[in-house]
Amino acid sequence: MDISIEKLQLPDARNLFEFEMVNREYFEEMVPSRGDEFYNYDTFMERLGSLLKEQAQGLSSFFLIKNNDGLILGRINIADIDEFKSLGYIGYRVGKDHIGKGLAQLALKLLADKMRNEGFERLLAKTTSNNIASQRILEKNGFIKRSTGDEEIMMNGQSVNFVHFIRFL
Repeated sequence: MDISIEKLQLPDARNLFEFEMVNREYFEEMVPSRGDEFYNYDTFMERLGSLLKEQAQGLSSFFLIKNNDGLILGRINIADIDEFKSLGYIGYRVGKDHIGKGLAQLALKLLADKMRNEGFERLLAKTTSNNIASQRILEKNGFIKRSTGDEEIMMNGQSVNFVHFIRFL
C-alpha cells in the first residue's frame, strides 16, 4: 500500500476528529486515555490550535499518515524538538482498520528519512511495556531499547511501565 506523511493542517481538523473518535477505544487499549474532554469537538479544536502553534514555532511536527485517496490511516509526530533541531521524540498511532499492514513501520521510516534530511541526529521514543507490537516496529526501524522506566502506571486495570528507545540517524 502506498502511503504518505503530510504535515497536519487546519483543513484536516474534521477528518482527524472523526479518525480519533472512531479509534478511541482501540487506542486506549495501548496508550493512556486523552480524557473525555478531548472528544468534544470544541476542546479538540482548541488542542489542535495549540498543536499547530507549536508546529509553527518549530517545537514539534505533526503528520498524518494518508493513503492515495487522502484517507487518514494514522498519525505520526516528532515532539519536544531540541533547540539545535537535532533531537526529538517520536510518537505514532495507526487506526484499528489499518493495523497489520506495515503502515506504522513504513510511516516511521518515512519520518526518520525526513528528519535525517533535516539534520536530526537522534530520535527518541517510548511505548508501554504491554505494547509489544509498537516495540517491534521501533526495533525494525533501527531503534534500540535504552531502558524500562521504574514508574508504574495503571492502564485498563493493568500495571505497565514505559519502555524507552533511541535511534541514531
